[in-house]
Amino acid sequence: MTGLGGGAAAPGDYVYFKSVVPLHKISIGSKLWRYYDFGPKAVPPLICIPGIAGTADVYYKQIMSLSMKGYRVISIDVPQVWNHHEWIHSFEKFLDSMNIHHVHICGTSLGGFLAQIFAQYRPRRVKSLVLSNTFLETHKFAAAMPWSPLVSWTPSFLLKRYLLTGIRDGPHEPFIADSVDFVVGQVETLSREDLSSRLILNVNVASVGSLSLPDSFITIMDVST
Repeated sequence: MTGLGGGAAAPGDYVYFKSVVPLHKISIGSKLWRYYDFGPKAVPPLICIPGIAGTADVYYKQIMSLSMKGYRVISIDVPQVWNHHEWIHSFEKFLDSMNIHHVHICGTSLGGFLAQIFAQYRPRRVKSLVLSNTFLETHKFAAAMPWSPLVSWTPSFLLKRYLLTGIRDGPHEPFIADSVDFVVGQVETLSREDLSSRLILNVNVASVGSLSLPDSFITIMDVST
């Protein structure tokens, strides 16, 4: 399906989602947070953190489905942070600004890694983790990207090309192809600074240490793409 200008048209359920769920933007210190918050406020929320190529919008189906079942879902864009400790402090300030003390976190890829890092250093705030296609350490990404010191000076179109390498490999079933097209469209909305910070987070050498959460509170999903 194509829209005006030949680009991919937005799915009908996404158009409906955008019509009923407002996008919020708040500045906390020097960080701009972009997020959706939907569902009853009386329960600890599920915070959704996208992967390196995703935005808050990629969880729109989960937001609609889970909110109808009584869950509060907050889907975020990872703001422009440049190391993992900055992420921890920034995310904690975001939660504090919304008067949220305890959270469940769902993270995909880089988002799952950031979720684990936060759970490691702020264990009292995290009630459970749902991790999809994520990882425990970044060494292999750093080794595969020897040009990472140049990321901050790399043009946006090259960063996008690097992020999208392999995503369109196929063929895919129609519903998977639609999801791929949706993610590709979201990447096009990211600024050079957004792309740079995510890539740097992905290659800054770090690893997840011991988590205090019991195994029964950690769900791991390995999703074929």
